[in-house]
Amino acid sequence: MNSAPLQLDRLALAAQIKSLARDLGFDLVGIAPADPSRFADYFRRWLDQGQAGEMTYLSKRFEERTRPDSYLPNAKSVICVAMNYYTDLEPLPESDRSTHGRIARYALGDDYHELIKSRLHRLADAIRELCPDAVTRSCVDTAPVLEKELSARAGVGWLGKNCCIINPRIGSWLLLGQILTTLDLPPDDPATDHCGTCTRCLDACPTGAITAPYQLDARRCISYLTIEHRAPIDPDLQPKIGNWLYGCDVCQDVCPHNSKATPTSHPEFQSRFPTGSINIHEVLAWTDEDYRTRLRNSAIKRVKLPILKRNAATVARNLTR
Repeated sequence: MNSAPLQLDRLALAAQIKSLARDLGFDLVGIAPADPSRFADYFRRWLDQGQAGEMTYLSKRFEERTRPDSYLPNAKSVICVAMNYYTDLEPLPESDRSTHGRIARYALGDDYHELIKSRLHRLADAIRELCPDAVTRSCVDTAPVLEKELSARAGVGWLGKNCCIINPRIGSWLLLGQILTTLDLPPDDPATDHCGTCTRCLDACPTGAITAPYQLDARRCISYLTIEHRAPIDPDLQPKIGNWLYGCDVCQDVCPHNSKATPTSHPEFQSRFPTGSINIHEVLAWTDEDYRTRLRNSAIKRVKLPILKRNAATVARNLTR
């Protein structure tokens, strides 16, 4: 007899949480069940094949990554959010094309880790005010969760052939966050895949890192090579890095779902480098103080100065070939 009012209460609570998330500036929000990963076996094989490269942290806490209720005991739901970070860039003058290295769009503004995490904490606080017995755990991409699978499960977007989450309205320029909770909330419908027969991302990847639709060999990915990879870069891959100093956006630049991307409304994501690039010879001459000053509050500081200079030297060679 009480099941209908209880279901109504759960629906109302979910709607209120989503409204709070939007008020905090999240562009997208959806709810997924905290079920075990459907891709745990694939993920295990991918790791065992060494496709994670030097990202050994991905093999740690495997149980937590593939089972949300292992990361947060008794987790029932995952509130998934996303923020649009797309920014229009000024054209790079012809005179600068032989001296500038490109930076992935997500790293052009302030560090998204702190921005999203602080908003997630505020949302979690609000949830606990509504439901004092609720337990929550906030996650950005450094947490041991499979954020893309959860986001697709929550209807935020589908997992594209380029291994990015793509929303039919915003595209793939999305930064993701999650709140695991013991609240049993009604889930949203999973996102529907709209990649169809398109293979533009596979065809355009400079290094062939997208080895098949929905499959990525991180060891060949320019983002991995310029950010996560600490050893010298394979000489065969160096020319294919082109002018990418930090990260890579090729598979997103060519995606048809990004052809009409709407610029972000969040000032924190506005580019500190108007052309999305920086003079590589300046980087090669940077001192530690230059590095700290120029990249204050930037996600680019994920790599230390010696690695950034390694990347700049690679770009310098590529631009003079």
